[in-house]
Amino acid sequence: MIQKAKETVEAARVKMQNAVNHLEDELKTYRAGKANPSVFNGVMVDYYGNPTPLPQVSSISAPDAKTMMIQPWDRNLIPKIEKAIMDANLGFTPQNNGETIRINVPALTEERRKELVKKSRTAGETAKISVRNGRRDAIEALKKLQKEGLPEDSEKDSEDAVQKHTDSFSKKIDEILASKEKEIMTV
Repeated sequence: MIQKAKETVEAARVKMQNAVNHLEDELKTYRAGKANPSVFNGVMVDYYGNPTPLPQVSSISAPDAKTMMIQPWDRNLIPKIEKAIMDANLGFTPQNNGETIRINVPALTEERRKELVKKSRTAGETAKISVRNGRRDAIEALKKLQKEGLPEDSEKDSEDAVQKHTDSFSKKIDEILASKEKEIMTV
């Protein structure tokens, strides 16, 4: 029974860590006025009838802070990639020279910066909800284990461990958000 309690605590910790990892991945796609190829991770290109992520059909690089280059592996995809970028509504206007697509990253307006901060806070709150859901699920499982014979003090110790993980990951989410907010608001 005590082993099951430890497994429950560990499962909750993994679920919370996944929420933080997901937040970090999502925040990478928010551009903060400088070229970051990861903004294209969610852009889907029609690749011979299959929606395929842009990084899987091309090479994306940032030669300088204000420019990104997309080198498709198949030149026939250039019009489809341009259409996918426009449809993704990222605020970019792609320009092609027949071989590569060049994207100039415009400076963010104050209004757009505030919008991005709001969007990142929403993503952070979603991550916190996932962490709290992990805590709730773990505590429910621990209470069920106690009914099945887990000693009460072991159940309380496990609940305390889950709460420590919850506090730790909530603090980490706050730190990630503060860092991203500073990055977005820095002109």
